[in-house]
Amino acid sequence: MKSMLALLSLVALPVLAAEPTLYGRYEYIALPEIGGEVLKAKMDTGALTASLSAKDIETFTRDGDDWVRFRLATKDASNKIYEHKVARISKIKTRSEEDEDDDEKIAPSKRPVVELEMCLGNVKRTVEVNLTDRSSFNYPLLIGAKALREFDAAINPARRFTADKPDC
Repeated sequence: MKSMLALLSLVALPVLAAEPTLYGRYEYIALPEIGGEVLKAKMDTGALTASLSAKDIETFTRDGDDWVRFRLATKDASNKIYEHKVARISKIKTRSEEDEDDDEKIAPSKRPVVELEMCLGNVKRTVEVNLTDRSSFNYPLLIGAKALREFDAAINPARRFTADKPDC
């Protein structure tokens, strides 16, 4: 009997992963490195990367590294210029570029990607964010699947602003 119990103790039991935190389709997110700005964000499981609405985007070299300077492109943004080290350059395909019937091949747009601290509810994470002008969209910040994984988030599209204002 003891050998049977010893054998059973060697059987791997499934490890239960922690349940993801459930957020709504739209949430408030604070950007501590961007003047503590709190922006309305669209949580988009269909997008891979996060995007921040920026204008006057200009890449430059500092001490041999690629950097980017930009201004926020939001309706209440100040004229402040932000500078961040570029993590990489992202190639983004638009939906029209994915159309197989289109004979014209359009090069994907290239966007600088920076690593930014974000605060969602009471959780702070560093997330890769590409910079592009989203001023024609309702939400200046788009949170894609990679960032959602960083926050261990699940999205309920029927809910909105479940995490209240950021508190990190």
